[in-house]
Amino acid sequence: MPYRRLPNTDLARVRALKRVVEMSMMTPSDELAFSHINLTKVQSFLPSFEQAVNQHKTARKNQSAKSKKYNNLVKKARLYVSHFIQVLNFAIIRGELKPEVREYYQIEKDDKNVPSLSLESELVEWGEKVIEGEQNRTRMGGGSAIYSPSIATVKVHYEDFVEAHRYQKMLQNITQRASEKVAEQREMADKLILDIWNEIEAKFENKTEDEAREICEKYGVVYFYRPREKKKMEAMKLQQNIKFE
Repeated sequence: MPYRRLPNTDLARVRALKRVVEMSMMTPSDELAFSHINLTKVQSFLPSFEQAVNQHKTARKNQSAKSKKYNNLVKKARLYVSHFIQVLNFAIIRGELKPEVREYYQIEKDDKNVPSLSLESELVEWGEKVIEGEQNRTRMGGGSAIYSPSIATVKVHYEDFVEAHRYQKMLQNITQRASEKVAEQREMADKLILDIWNEIEAKFENKTEDEAREICEKYGVVYFYRPREKKKMEAMKLQQNIKFE
């Protein structure tokens, strides 16, 4: 026997509620399988819920569309900041710069490691320290400027990343707010669908199982067969086809 399954996605919830409205327009009011009270609730609730779902969908799409370009900017900025610090360390190892110059970049003078840049927040922090540190060091006579990469090149890639980072954060915030708005209304959508589907099934409970299911499906009620039941139905259809051949 098939079982009824309530919508488990927001788009499916919208479809179920829209089907209720469609059936109300196609069926005489005194023949509707659900109450006018619930119909009024759906007509009042659906526009707001559908708009919230569409806004969330659009926000996610916008965020996803910018992700590839943003990830490339993150990767390049991380590469240049990391490489600059490595070149700084090489210059110290060769004796061209003193270990103390690391302090311009807020690095311990004996710390020969490249700081972690795994997190975007770390990249923001260390990119700023490196740029300010190199500018302060060269201005205060801490040795010649580092090249390959130059701090000007590092700064270009870092600023591109920071600008994209801010924009991506804004998109994430928009998506999060849209998601929260949908979540606030989801419970109401589920309650309306459950109440109406219960009313629909109760309306046709005196009909045969197949007749009732067929009518209820027209109202948007969704039924699923278990794998074992599907196999049984397919076997029965096959036998019928063989019989008529």
